Amino acid sequence: MALPPQFLEELRNRLTLSDVVMRRVRLQRAGREFRAPCPFHNEKTPSFYVNDQKGFFHCFGCGAHGDVIGFIMRNDNLSFMEAVEALAPEAGLTVPKASPQERERFEREKSLYDLVERATRWFEAQLRAPVGRHGLAYLRGRGLDDEAMARFRLGYAPSDGTGLRGELVTAGYTEADMVEAGLFKRPDDGRAPFPFFRNRVLFPVTDRRGRVVAFGGRILEGEGPKYINSAENPLFHKGDILYGMSRARQAAADGKPVIVTEGYMDVIASVMAGFEGAVAPLGTALTETQIQALWKLAPEGQRMPILCFDGDNAGRRAAFRAVERVLPLLMPDHSVRVAFMPEKEDPDSLIRAGGAAAFQAVLDRARPLTDVLWDMEAADRDLTQPDAQAGMQAALEAQLERIPDARVRNAYHRAFKDRLYQLGRAARPAFQGGQGGGQGSGFNRGQRPGALPFPVARQWDKRFRAGVETGSARWRERLLLAVVLNHPVLFETLGETLAMISFATEGLERLRQALVERLFHNSGLDAEGLRRHLSACGFAEELDETLGADLPSYARPEATPESARAGWQEVWLNSQELVFQTELREAERRLAEDPSEETLARLMALKREELIRRGHALDPEGEGV
Repeated sequence: MALPPQFLEELRNRLTLSDVVMRRVRLQRAGREFRAPCPFHNEKTPSFYVNDQKGFFHCFGCGAHGDVIGFIMRNDNLSFMEAVEALAPEAGLTVPKASPQERERFEREKSLYDLVERATRWFEAQLRAPVGRHGLAYLRGRGLDDEAMARFRLGYAPSDGTGLRGELVTAGYTEADMVEAGLFKRPDDGRAPFPFFRNRVLFPVTDRRGRVVAFGGRILEGEGPKYINSAENPLFHKGDILYGMSRARQAAADGKPVIVTEGYMDVIASVMAGFEGAVAPLGTALTETQIQALWKLAPEGQRMPILCFDGDNAGRRAAFRAVERVLPLLMPDHSVRVAFMPEKEDPDSLIRAGGAAAFQAVLDRARPLTDVLWDMEAADRDLTQPDAQAGMQAALEAQLERIPDARVRNAYHRAFKDRLYQLGRAARPAFQGGQGGGQGSGFNRGQRPGALPFPVARQWDKRFRAGVETGSARWRERLLLAVVLNHPVLFETLGETLAMISFATEGLERLRQALVERLFHNSGLDAEGLRRHLSACGFAEELDETLGADLPSYARPEATPESARAGWQEVWLNSQELVFQTELREAERRLAEDPSEETLARLMALKREELIRRGHALDPEGEGV
């Protein structure tokens, strides 16, 4: 039975691969990854690695590779559906019944991704065109240089939407497509759709995989809200996404803190100052889904994002609302810290005035959740009075009852019991500095016995289209390597494909294997560091050949990551034999997962094509002769 792709993606996103593997294999921490002797072949030296940030495992000995579902299939000897059914309860999901409508909806979403990406490139071009001069001046006035604008793909939406409409119509999209993607809006009176963003600087919003799904727009002049976001659509659900989330994943994997700010400019200023783990909700308070997403960004044991709030009363109220939202979600090693900005400052203004050091000082003063919760309940209470202390105790007990995990709840009980006891002993005239305790030690009195009950990786689409063959196989293999060698950051999105293919050219194949192994272990390497490592491993000659002066512009170091990625994908799609072999392996895997007539027919068709490619004739029944 085919399952909805959305369900499989959610299943992978909810599960941490190392947690699942660790219940079957004894893993050891190895930097940002885990390693162990491979469970799929006999070996003495560990060559089996698990990478939670990328969501897949890889054995450099036997070549085993896959995600959490693939691991369970191999390790537990289960079919695809059996593995999914075993994992679904761990993720808190129910396996759905697939339908043609769900498959159609997935294909529709793929088309919308392409539409929004094309619109993003058009908006970027308008910012640099004469029509976008006011937007460009505004961004430069906010302290953003060309690098920052290109890195965040900032754009401009003119007042007239004719140009955008023409661009999308030329590409084959309809007005209904533009409305569904949130780029145009249909008036209630039946007139033609008009552009949703007009005369605004645009901030593209990406999902966790880095695909643009929406925009935030800042008005430059005229009436209207200062900021607006895309309306919710099949690609975009405001409460599920954080601005900057795809970039923060790698920063968290590199040990950098995850920092939650309040706006687009805060994130951009923070990242450009070196705080690459900065994210922001989209104009609303943090949702439960966003909090869970924040915890999944960081490695186990480091899930303590810093929430930044303004230092005024409004900022403190926002902090208290966030605390109340976090409490029911707390688990061991999953919490938050809270940092308050100086009066009338936000991260953007503070960094522009005092640099990275000023913002770092604020982060260094971030307070644990216990302190903020204490202050929240201590506000407007005269804690020198016994009745106020009793009220404080009752309020804290009520708050802690909202924590479902008994271990965390009991730890908070002990912490506040000590504070209340110290407060009673000291009998201070007023609460100061977040220290204190409560009169007597009866914090646990009246507590009911017993504890309260205890309460995805990427879906890679491997259905490639064979393109028109251009140039030799060796030339295309060079290009596929050169792009990643000059832009290692693209390994995050291209690495899984590069790990699964194989090259016909022996020297380039060995270089591909070495490159995949190095970036799998250290995806934070820059191009110079990567080349230096590979050269030291004996690949100097292959590097010289691959990085020759005849490379096209997109494969060179000065190319933007976006153009490099687009060029790589074009070469990949035009590499008929590589694409075919990948399709063949994928068809074999699909047949093992879903032994239906359809999957068998697909594999048989590819096998027949393979015979033809090798020069064999076919008899009338389709068998090689």
